[in-house]
Amino acid sequence: MRRSPGGLNRRQFLQSSTTAAGAVAFGLPIIMAPDRSWALELSGTLDQHTADTLLVMARQLYPHRTLNDMYYGRVVEALDRAAKADRDLAQRLTEGVRKLDRAKHVRFMDLSPGYQVQVLESLQDEPFFEKVRSTQVVALYNDELVWRHFGYEGPSFRYGGYINRGFDDLSWLPNPPPEASPPKDGKA
Repeated sequence: MRRSPGGLNRRQFLQSSTTAAGAVAFGLPIIMAPDRSWALELSGTLDQHTADTLLVMARQLYPHRTLNDMYYGRVVEALDRAAKADRDLAQRLTEGVRKLDRAKHVRFMDLSPGYQVQVLESLQDEPFFEKVRSTQVVALYNDELVWRHFGYEGPSFRYGGYINRGFDDLSWLPNPPPEASPPKDGKA
């Protein structure tokens, strides 16, 4: 299958374009890549500003330079689904974004990354913050595409564990010194 220079094949482009067009036609909020290579349609429970702000917040909570916004967008999707089922949560998320925007008298999205972190630290004991953080831990780090990005092969229990599956094949960590793993009999 041919891919464009950005890594997008024709089918993915058409799917994301259709999603974006449908969302725009019905006035639903969407999260879209700056290059329009992907789009995530939301239910309409959260308004566009709340969704966009939650995306920026998610990136600040667990920042990974090499991780595309699409993965952080899935966090917003999970929050949107939960808010659709729980009107109190929808209100808490909307009010939480208002607090983010009021903290420095500038929209949270328009603050520098340093000020964004300061604002988040000031609100870290709020139920809003905890809901976003706890949802993100699950939505981001249980995503198999994120696993692949970081080189994690997934759980190994169905394959008999890691012992015979290269548990020590991490190429991104330096090898430990020999004294860190002495032989069983204690002889070097």
